[in-house]
Amino acid sequence: MAYIKRLKNGKYYVQVRKRNQPTAYKTFIELKLARKWAKAVEVQIDKGIYNDLSEAQSTTLKELIIKYRDEIAITHKARRSTSYKLNFLSRQKIAAKTLTQIKSKDLWDLKEHLELEDLATKTINIYIQLLQQVWNTAKRRWSINLPVQNPFELITLDRVDNARDEILTKEEYQKLIEAAAHSKLVQLRDLIEFAYETAARISEILKLSRNDVDLKGRLALLRNTKNGEDRTIPLTDKAVEILKRNPFGDRFFKCGYDSVLFYFGQARQRAGIRKFVFHSLRACAITNMLLRGMKIEEVATISGHKSWAMLKRYTRIRAADLVDKVNNVVAINDVNN
Repeated sequence: MAYIKRLKNGKYYVQVRKRNQPTAYKTFIELKLARKWAKAVEVQIDKGIYNDLSEAQSTTLKELIIKYRDEIAITHKARRSTSYKLNFLSRQKIAAKTLTQIKSKDLWDLKEHLELEDLATKTINIYIQLLQQVWNTAKRRWSINLPVQNPFELITLDRVDNARDEILTKEEYQKLIEAAAHSKLVQLRDLIEFAYETAARISEILKLSRNDVDLKGRLALLRNTKNGEDRTIPLTDKAVEILKRNPFGDRFFKCGYDSVLFYFGQARQRAGIRKFVFHSLRACAITNMLLRGMKIEEVATISGHKSWAMLKRYTRIRAADLVDKVNNVVAINDVNN
């Protein structure tokens, strides 16, 4: 049966109790709405279709994101990057809404906002999919009753071209490292240049131990990489020079993942470069290696890719890059003839 009580603030507190059923309760401004809700809940309980949304009504998306970060993401191999994304999402407007308030329009608005921030299509899709994973975890693992209509079912993700389109010209790269030199993160320029020279991922660079580097032999062992395997890479003279500039501590680079991405974004903006992320320095390095004449299998050994199909995604050789090579081929043919 339903119990309605008027509170001191003028609102109406409704409680619907049924034997062997969870108690339903809610507060309303108008008595008419309170009675209507109570009647509807009684009918749903009698039919066995009542969905208790009380926890969802009092839980914000931000609280859910933080719970997922601290309990689930921490177990992921890519926990640093996942935690960074979750922290970013927790600061968005949609995060302040309760789980029952979130509609598909809120997700469309988030998507549009990220597009205005010049985020890549794939990055935007990752953020939306991560939120959906948080939503599904709340329902399946934490047994939080959610609205019947899943807002994620009404949003469409844009198609992504799997190739890495972002590549820096020599002029853009120079502007970027000059901007990084003035960053509050002292090691930012060294991090950018090291990634540009080695094609190493930011997570691999930050974990690089002094014990795993042979400066004389110009070799570095990258441990527990993305595919779960260790990988040894050769170091260019420039890469060795960078490591020698950072002689103290067990690791060469003493920065947090979030800090690197934050200050990299600042440097990129100061350099006037749009839609370029730190990870795309890997694509720059791989493309440069191929343009220098290295064989595919040699580049793959350095980058850690298992096949040309996987490596190709990171390769952005343009026609303009091949002008000198074509002229060299023509010159050689003329000599032979």
